[in-house]
Amino acid sequence: MDERTEPAAGVSGHSPHVGGTDPATEAFVAHRNLLFTVAYEMLGSAADAEDVLQETWLRWAGVDQDTVRDPRAFLVRITTRQALTRLRVLRRRKESYVGPWLPEPLLTAPDVADDIELADSVSMAMLLVLETLAPTERAVFVLRDVFDLGYDEIAQAVDKTPAAVRQIAHRARAHVAARRPRAVVSPTETRDVLTAFRQALETGDLRRLLDMIAPDVVLLTDGGGIVPAALEPVVGADAVAEVLGRIALGPGDSRRALRPTQVNGHPALLLCLGDEIDSVLAVRIEDGRIISLYAVRNPEKLSRVNRETAVGR
Repeated sequence: MDERTEPAAGVSGHSPHVGGTDPATEAFVAHRNLLFTVAYEMLGSAADAEDVLQETWLRWAGVDQDTVRDPRAFLVRITTRQALTRLRVLRRRKESYVGPWLPEPLLTAPDVADDIELADSVSMAMLLVLETLAPTERAVFVLRDVFDLGYDEIAQAVDKTPAAVRQIAHRARAHVAARRPRAVVSPTETRDVLTAFRQALETGDLRRLLDMIAPDVVLLTDGGGIVPAALEPVVGADAVAEVLGRIALGPGDSRRALRPTQVNGHPALLLCLGDEIDSVLAVRIEDGRIISLYAVRNPEKLSRVNRETAVGR
């Protein structure tokens, strides 16, 4: 999944030679999915990840290719440095964000779910865990534990010594392990739970909803101050069921619809109002019950659920 045949973002202004003889363009296009995924996992924002790729391309296009021994490592290094710079800016921006901040959801191809490690790394739950890391810790964890880069390569990307990177990786790994989901839930189990959840919402069966969510369930709604959303996490089965009751479709509601989809490598739901996507609803499941709900309503974050986004390792 590290290959891509269509033009890469940031390459549109560059015309490769006929026959694909431009090595800079060929290398960038070949590794674009990897570079995008690195940037996205560091930032949680597809729009910012695309900007990072644009900046990466501009720097890559000016490199003397004869001096590059390993294009993949070189491109990852540029991408990581650009993402680190942008991550620090985003952190300041998030301090003034209205209400809970959630990652920008991606409509992903079904085969992403087949790569369990990749699907886990881009899941809503994992991206929120990564938000709790310091920028350099996040970069080191993503490059080492997700993409299996060597410590020497990572050291060059984050301007640290290999020994320091090992220490950072150990600290970040322990931090993530204490916060990540305890068990991997299969796509089939997630899909089954979401199907029952969807049916309960469509029929307005709130009692059935209560049976499906954990007593300490948490609902995060991201409206970004643009559309209505809870400004604080909604905690507890009764409180969450009350919120869900407001979007219960009920019999004969033809204007609203819940559509199954694949978001960030996992089954999810789209709440549609007519032809418009109103919300993306993702879940985290443990022991057959929903323990976390992530509802992205900010319209600025919904453009990536209209078309598939290619991710890869």
